[in-house]
Amino acid sequence: MLSTIARLIWVPIAFVLSLIVGAFVILTLGLERLTAYANGFDDPDMTLEAGIQLLENGLILAQAMTIVPAVAVVLIGEIARIRSVYFYVVAGGLAAASIPVVARLATTGPLELPAVAVWQIFAVGGFISGFVYWLLAGRNA
Repeated sequence: MLSTIARLIWVPIAFVLSLIVGAFVILTLGLERLTAYANGFDDPDMTLEAGIQLLENGLILAQAMTIVPAVAVVLIGEIARIRSVYFYVVAGGLAAASIPVVARLATTGPLELPAVAVWQIFAVGGFISGFVYWLLAGRNA
């Protein structure tokens, strides 16, 4: 009984910590790509439009609906008692890569897919976030 209560307390803490790490990775990687673009380094995936999309998606991250894919991954992993690092890393990457699309669904107008650089940055943040969650709580599911 005590381990169940401890688990109910630890899982949300681990989830929030993994989200913080993932957001930090997205922020730093995004700023690195924008800085490289601003200094004239040739990156075919990073354009001014992609940089603007990255900033827009970063601002939309504060909305509650973008957390739904990550919560779904944690719930599936915890309910099914999945302990595989591969599940959390891949599912975290897919959940984070879906955030730009979910954020676009909230806006009115035609659905435009984000630039490739935005997908890459969010996927890397999700991979890291999934790995951190697995380290903290997922391996003991």
